[in-house]
Amino acid sequence: MVINTNTTAQSAAAQLGQSSAMLSKSLARLSSGSKIVSPADDSAGLAVSMKLNAQISRTNAAQSNVGNAISFNQTQDGYLQKVNDALNRMSELSVLSQDVTKTDADRSLYNTEFSTLATYVGDASTKDFNGVSLFSGTALNVTSDSDGNTFSNVGVNLGNTTYTTATGSSVDTSAHAATALTNVKAAITQLAKDRANIGSNIEALGYHSDQLSSLSNNLSAAKSRITDVDVAQESTTYAKNNILVQSGTAMLAQANSMPQSVLRLLG
Repeated sequence: MVINTNTTAQSAAAQLGQSSAMLSKSLARLSSGSKIVSPADDSAGLAVSMKLNAQISRTNAAQSNVGNAISFNQTQDGYLQKVNDALNRMSELSVLSQDVTKTDADRSLYNTEFSTLATYVGDASTKDFNGVSLFSGTALNVTSDSDGNTFSNVGVNLGNTTYTTATGSSVDTSAHAATALTNVKAAITQLAKDRANIGSNIEALGYHSDQLSSLSNNLSAAKSRITDVDVAQESTTYAKNNILVQSGTAMLAQANSMPQSVLRLLG
């Protein structure tokens, strides 16, 4: 029996140190909700989770861009619905002005309304969405994924000659009314094509939005499996380590008291 070197106590202290470290790690995981408290816990998992987290952020940003583009197209169509109403009425006025029982004075009244509606259509062509022209005709490249790929959002140009020719017509005479009818019918045909393009834009962007939402959810689930702590499992580990720390403390106290038995030999 020796006094200077208590190997039993040293072994117990080493075991207690390991148990205390494991207990601290379990406590840190439970309190943070993450399995990776420090890079040393899972260096490869940390690297993968960082890349996934960055991709999730980019995906959410792309989804926001797509959502704004959908709103842009919906705003366009809202204006075009009213433009459609205006052109329909203008075509009706063009036919009414060709009535042989009407005088030019009557047609002048029709022409006043026709001109007012034409002005409305012209004003609609100048509208914008957050400073971006709604009807310039320019195709917009909408970011559609986390890698910066784009979807070409077909533009609508309310200032093209088909529309301006119609809005520049008049129905003040029967002959002018006949020409105006032809021009307005062409504008209505063009408007139908433009609204169809907007509908296609909204449909395609909706698919992109759904895909991005699904991707974001799947990426989040993948990241969760790497970084998020399983509370039930970690609670069990914490309880085990807590017991080991308490029993190790008790055993270390016993090991430290063993050299005192030497006193009995000296007595």
